Amino acid sequence: MPMDRDQFEALVADEASAERYLLRHCWENHQRFCPRCKSRKNYRLKSGRRRCARCRYTFQDFSGRWINNCNLSCRDWLRVMNLFAAEATARQVSLELGLSYNTAYKAVNTLRFAIMAHALDAKQLLGEQSCLGLTLSGRMLKDRPGPCGKVETPVFGIMDRREWVFVDLVPGFDAETILHFQLNFQLGLVRQGNVIYTDRYQRYDTLICCLGGSPAADYVRSSRRGVSIDTAPEGFWSYAGQRLLKYHGVTPQRFPLYLKELEFRYNSRTRELLPLLAACVCDLVPDFS
Repeated sequence: MPMDRDQFEALVADEASAERYLLRHCWENHQRFCPRCKSRKNYRLKSGRRRCARCRYTFQDFSGRWINNCNLSCRDWLRVMNLFAAEATARQVSLELGLSYNTAYKAVNTLRFAIMAHALDAKQLLGEQSCLGLTLSGRMLKDRPGPCGKVETPVFGIMDRREWVFVDLVPGFDAETILHFQLNFQLGLVRQGNVIYTDRYQRYDTLICCLGGSPAADYVRSSRRGVSIDTAPEGFWSYAGQRLLKYHGVTPQRFPLYLKELEFRYNSRTRELLPLLAACVCDLVPDFS
């Protein structure tokens, strides 16, 4: 749900207003603490930065937080978040705000990463034992080989309870597993672009993954035959299905960012998104090691 236009314009009227709004999401009761050791004993330097009295770490208000990425002003960050809440693409953000495409893409991707880091299963998705082929290095999302020495094609199961939805990583599954179930156990399957999804499987309404360059992609043909989730009159799939078709060129390793974004949007559909996004991007980057 978007913020009231007049209220938003008041927030971005000047840099000071935008900064005050974002700082409220960084420091509870304006109590600064060291982002490295969490000590509340610190003092201000002449430069305006602060220094921790315990570990001597020098920091500013946004140090160690997602918002410290991209080198954007507070006003631009709020504008990016407002456009992101309205489902603008990185290219649309770039054109609307006069930013380079790379800067707009980095900011939008930072928002998606911050959303994933706040998911219930964030540690499973981003921790050292994750099979996604992703790792968090500072504030950057890096591809790396999975535990078996290759980059995996993660499969997610969607559990839709109408009031809320959970997009769950299915351990041990990849695109080849889904193909095996289709060929040997007649599991219904639909391919639309690089995305495939299936009929009900155990507790999941559907299994879904992005094929990318997976060897299974050559054996899975596009299909117009629907599965049970296509007939659901409402709920997550009616909300997310068409949106998923817009994701062109997304790799299997980046696909989870978009799935968790849709989970976040659906579960927050009756709430104002800007404060939720500000809370995510103003939080400290977690350590999943």
